[in-house]
Amino acid sequence: MIGLFAACLALSAGAAAADEVGKVGVDWVGNDIMVDAIKDPKVDGVTCHVAYFDRSIIDRLHKGNWFEDPSDSSISCRQTGPITIGDIDMSEGGEEVFKQGLSLIWKKQVVNRIYDKKNETLIYLSHSRQVQNGSAKMSVTTVPLYGQNIVWTKGKPQ
Repeated sequence: MIGLFAACLALSAGAAAADEVGKVGVDWVGNDIMVDAIKDPKVDGVTCHVAYFDRSIIDRLHKGNWFEDPSDSSISCRQTGPITIGDIDMSEGGEEVFKQGLSLIWKKQVVNRIYDKKNETLIYLSHSRQVQNGSAKMSVTTVPLYGQNIVWTKGKPQ
């Protein structure tokens, strides 16, 4: 149910949509680790896999905090085809590639892409966004572009 809600949020925000590719049960109360595949909407040929925790109804009833999943996530992005880079944000903060809800209202899991021009590398950062106190839980992965046959639709940045 949370995954369906998250997919709707991602689609409505204009960001990439996640495809569930794995679901691993971790205990007898129904908690799961979900694995989603996310294609970068502005970088063809790159796929990110994000793993996150999905709390069961039993766990929610037992521990309280009914409307929120943990902020923990892990990300790994790789080249999965020929890379074509569209009009990406070149700023230090990069741009949001994906977002899904981890709570009923405020908490979001976000994936940002940052271009490291000096090292010719795409950096993908997975983190949670909370209204209060933020979250220090994050995961980072990179896709090196050096030596690759990359197509830049707007021309390679100088």
